[in-house]
Amino acid sequence: MNPFDQQAPVPGIKKIIAVGSGKGGVGKSTITTNLAIALKNLGHKVGLLDADIYGPSIPRMFGAINQNPPVNDAGKIIPNERQGIKLMSIGFLVEEDQPLVWRGPMLFKAVEQFFRDVDWGELDYLVIDLPPGTGDVALTIAQKVPVHGGITVCTPQNIALIDAKKSMGMFEQVNIPNLGVVENMAYMKQNGDRIQLFPKGELDSYLEKSGIKKLAEVPFHQPIAMGAEAGIPFTASSKDEEVEVFNQLAKKVAELVPV
Repeated sequence: MNPFDQQAPVPGIKKIIAVGSGKGGVGKSTITTNLAIALKNLGHKVGLLDADIYGPSIPRMFGAINQNPPVNDAGKIIPNERQGIKLMSIGFLVEEDQPLVWRGPMLFKAVEQFFRDVDWGELDYLVIDLPPGTGDVALTIAQKVPVHGGITVCTPQNIALIDAKKSMGMFEQVNIPNLGVVENMAYMKQNGDRIQLFPKGELDSYLEKSGIKKLAEVPFHQPIAMGAEAGIPFTASSKDEEVEVFNQLAKKVAELVPV
């Protein structure tokens, strides 16, 4: 039996977008958070699923730590809502400093419950913050639900590109269309000039050779990181010109995966 024959749409959810990275520390959750809000600002109904079971960060990024979600009369979990985004994370169900020492079967069950035992309601987009790497959670999601596009987050240097290639390769292997790459911390502005924080690697030439789009170049901009730490996402609160980078990213994603 083809494992992808198990896929079943989630009632009420029109499109599912997965955001991955080959490694941690590239700002994947920050990009996912601000993409979700930018999609909402375009007028879409958006949910965000934190699928990083071992290291959930979405509750903190939305200022929703220790906010246990309610359960409805049908026994389904009602997502927490912040900034107009419906949120679900294992971080809502366990203490922030509690380690989850789970083997594969428990991971698989948790992932399936995120889709089947959560009352997401009507959504145009469910954006999934995948864990770093190419392991069990991403494969389980690909097998259980139709994912309409994958985005890979990468920083400029070649040491990050090595792992980003694995993320893109994973999407291809599990039949998730590669929407493109977001280059995070691509540069920093100082006195109107662009400064490279990291060595500029071969990302652009690799994408051109592979026929994969670069969806956005997100600058290193301190308020983006400050917003994540404070639980008030940058795109929801700032008037800085850098917000437009996320607005344009959301428009591209909506064009590539229309509802």
